[in-house]
Amino acid sequence: MAVAPQERVLQAFGEAVGTLLDDFDLIDALHRLCARGVELLDVTAVGIMLADPYGDLQVLAVSDERTRLLELFALQGDDGPCADAHRSAEPRVNVDLATAVPRPAFAARARKAGYTTAHALPLRLRRRSIGAVGLLHVGPHTLGPAEVRLGQTLADVATIAVLQQHTVERGNVERAQVQAALVSRTVIEQAKGVLAEHWTTGVDEAFDVLRGYARTHDERLADLARKVIDGTLDPAALRPAV
Repeated sequence: MAVAPQERVLQAFGEAVGTLLDDFDLIDALHRLCARGVELLDVTAVGIMLADPYGDLQVLAVSDERTRLLELFALQGDDGPCADAHRSAEPRVNVDLATAVPRPAFAARARKAGYTTAHALPLRLRRRSIGAVGLLHVGPHTLGPAEVRLGQTLADVATIAVLQQHTVERGNVERAQVQAALVSRTVIEQAKGVLAEHWTTGVDEAFDVLRGYARTHDERLADLARKVIDGTLDPAALRPAV
């Protein structure tokens, strides 16, 4: 039986809120939020980007960990709808990549990868932005007012997740939490590379194995990634016996 749209939305937010009520894995939670965004907004790919202390956007999570998609979202650090949404703290939706002349580098790369439409929603903190959620689609795709509101709510949940990750001294909460999130993503990327090289496989497969092991053994992705990098965990232990 098909699940009603309202029920799908409730499931998505119930899952998101549940991750915030206790100790949680930020990167895994955001990865799941991206996957839910694909389902709820009927788009091809979703990525969440966070501004580093210098104001540059860095990729935190995507709905698909393929290297080419990660690179495409990374390009939006200073070029593309995500950069625009972040700078203006306003949604940037229904961007036709065939006519996106003001941002030619991103538009050309996205079209080459098969995408034709893009949207971006800011991660809002009070009246400014700390990042953006990007959405890509392989065909013509329009977000109406209701879909934009839903997408912005997903972005707001992502903002809450980032700021909830750690409790630090008042007055330095935002900077410390943002930096911790970016460091976690960097460590995970390094571990993916180590595993991909060790197994002679793709980094997307390496991420799936790493994430699956972390969830099965109730470990944070970043903590598990550090074990892989410093050699305290044998890569063979991550893969289930065939």
